[in-house]
Amino acid sequence: MAGPILITGAGSGFGKEVALRLAAAGHEVIAGVEIIAQVAAVRAEARERGVGLRVEKLDVTDPGDRESARDWGVEVLLNNAGVSEGGATADIPEERLRRQFEVNVFGPVLLTQGIARQMAARRSGRIVFMSSVAGLTVDPFTGAYAGSKHAVEAFADALDQELAEFGVTVATINPGPFLTGFNDTMFETWKEWRDSPADRLFDYAELAFPHEQYDPEPVYERTVRVLLGEDRRYRHLLPAEMERQAREQVDAQWDRRLNDGRRPGLVQKAYDMSPGTPVGE
Repeated sequence: MAGPILITGAGSGFGKEVALRLAAAGHEVIAGVEIIAQVAAVRAEARERGVGLRVEKLDVTDPGDRESARDWGVEVLLNNAGVSEGGATADIPEERLRRQFEVNVFGPVLLTQGIARQMAARRSGRIVFMSSVAGLTVDPFTGAYAGSKHAVEAFADALDQELAEFGVTVATINPGPFLTGFNDTMFETWKEWRDSPADRLFDYAELAFPHEQYDPEPVYERTVRVLLGEDRRYRHLLPAEMERQAREQVDAQWDRRLNDGRRPGLVQKAYDMSPGTPVGE
């Protein structure tokens, strides 16, 4: 591999673990983290695991940080940085909605632009987007997050077609509900809203992420293989057993009719669910 693998959002979750595993395997990796305090923390974890990992501050919404990344000679880019804003579409405050798209869509796409042009000039490179099953389907209370991931899917698909003749490949990773804390905190962002609770349609203290969650190991393993070019599929929906369900949910849209005025099952499940429920419980 001619240049390094850049992983954004590597201060926690999928990004951090994938960066550490690739570094442990001897690959040149740059772990991009959002805030400067995460630099020391990730470096310390790399030392504890005995791996050499370059850690850089890279807030994808910061133009200066994005400009710096263009000097790193990136050969493989994993756009992993992301946030999740939970809440009903009618309730989410404007600034929170805009932040959702700044971090998940505009920042990554603007970062990708400069790096993609460099890859095209070299006639080689690989761009991977950490999307989500929410880029293909939508649940209640996840409209903002799913909307941002649907946008990511559109940009990734367009890029794949546009960069093909330049020797650059594009792929997406589409995790379902994995137990990393990301999904549960999505249903706690309302605590930071600066609106009037009396104006909301829902009492968010009563709601939780409405799915049982899986162990994240399959995402780590598959993402490493995709970044190294060992898996040549464009889309990777994980866990594999969810692929059929997602396909059926997408196909069902063609025959969907207006709602009948009753509370949907997933809305009720958000009331009934406990945070952090693993699959099998």
